[in-house]
Amino acid sequence: MRSIWKGHIRFSLVTIPIQIFNAVETKGNVSFRQLHNKDNGPIGYKKYCKSCEETVNREDIMKGFEYEPDQYAIFQQEELNSIKLESTKAIDIEAFVDMEEVHPTRFENVYYVGPEGEVSKNAFALFCKTLQDTGKAGIGRIILRDREDVVLITPHQNALIMYKLRFPYELRSIEKVPDIKQQEVADEGQLKLAKQLVESLSIPFSEVDFEDRYRDALLDLVEKKVQGKQIVNMEENEEDKPVVDIMVALKKSIEAAKKKSA
Repeated sequence: MRSIWKGHIRFSLVTIPIQIFNAVETKGNVSFRQLHNKDNGPIGYKKYCKSCEETVNREDIMKGFEYEPDQYAIFQQEELNSIKLESTKAIDIEAFVDMEEVHPTRFENVYYVGPEGEVSKNAFALFCKTLQDTGKAGIGRIILRDREDVVLITPHQNALIMYKLRFPYELRSIEKVPDIKQQEVADEGQLKLAKQLVESLSIPFSEVDFEDRYRDALLDLVEKKVQGKQIVNMEENEEDKPVVDIMVALKKSIEAAKKKSA
């Protein structure tokens, strides 16, 4: 595994050399190229001006911020470069927070963090143990790809996990979701059966089936294409008929869950 960033974690007078790794594996992703159906040639794209319909080169393109319809504030690349923050190669921990205070919607990208060099192992282990014992996570800032991001650092096993956090303005308010006004449950019997169903279907997270069935089917389809085999369409499952009575549905679901776990 190759690191994508090397630097330090700093909090107060403590400095720990670290290296950061991408936590997400992309090698297993299935991707396609767009081809011309006439001669299988790869499809490319040209940039053009929507006003004069002329094809433009990269050097003829500038950036504009649309502050009103069809009204732009024009920026040259040199102006944008002037506000780029210089990388300090350090994550300065600004505060420590309780993990349960951070809502999952704030998490964006995920990275792994490990020690950099033999000299950092003791300090790194001390930092991990301190976070584990206190139940805290560190909040800091890092510059990746010319942009400063706020990150949350939390311990996991003998390493650290770093989450890039979304800024508050990037998230819509859940209050804008229609029809989410608080409504009391009218039938306590339904609630009791619903809770019983949840309990009957509860398993440890480690036992959840995460098989990517679409990817497996796609790879099988690709393999057949490569080998020149005939492609057979998969039969569609018959759609379940809707059950009008929720009590009947809950009872049937509980019975099915019991038979499955037996």
